[in-house]
Amino acid sequence: MKKIKKRGAVYGVIALLLCAAAYLNWSYVDTPEDLLAAQQTDTQADTQTDASADSTAGEGDYFASSRLTRTQARDEAVSTLKELSESDTADQSAKDDAAAQISALADDTVAEANIESLIRAKGYEDAVVMLGDGSANIVVAPPDGGLQAEDVAVIRDIVISETGMTAGQIKIVEAS
Repeated sequence: MKKIKKRGAVYGVIALLLCAAAYLNWSYVDTPEDLLAAQQTDTQADTQTDASADSTAGEGDYFASSRLTRTQARDEAVSTLKELSESDTADQSAKDDAAAQISALADDTVAEANIESLIRAKGYEDAVVMLGDGSANIVVAPPDGGLQAEDVAVIRDIVISETGMTAGQIKIVEAS
C-alpha cells in the first residue's frame, strides 16, 4: 500500500511538471497574430534607420523569432523532464515516462525541421512549423498573389506525409 501511495505521488509530480511545461510552452509561444504585431512594431521602429533593408529583414525576423521562441519553450520542457528522469526520488516508471516524453519532443523537433525544409524546397520563401498535442500549426511566407488553395494542398500533403496527421489536425496560416 505504501508503494502505491508513493507511485501516486510521483505520478502527481509528473502531472504537475507536465502542466508547468505546457504552461511555459503556451506562455512562450505567442499566437501568430501577436508575433506579427510585434514584428510590425519592430519593423516600423527600424524603418526610421534604414527602410530598404528592413522590408526583407522584418519578415525573416518573424520566422527567426518564432523558431527561437519554439526552441526556448521546448528546452524548458525538456529540462523539466530531464530533471525528473534523473531524480533519485522518482520511481523507474516515472523516469521511463519522462524519457519517452523527451524522445517524443525530439521527434517533433526533427519533424518540424524536415517539414520546414520540404516547404522551402517546394519554392516557398520560409515557414515555421509547430507540432504538438496531435496538431500542426504552420505559418508560411506567402508567394506573390497570396496563399492559394493549391499552396495549402501542397503544404498539407507535406505535413501529412511527415507526421501521419489528418487534414483536420493541420492549420496553415499565411504570414502577412
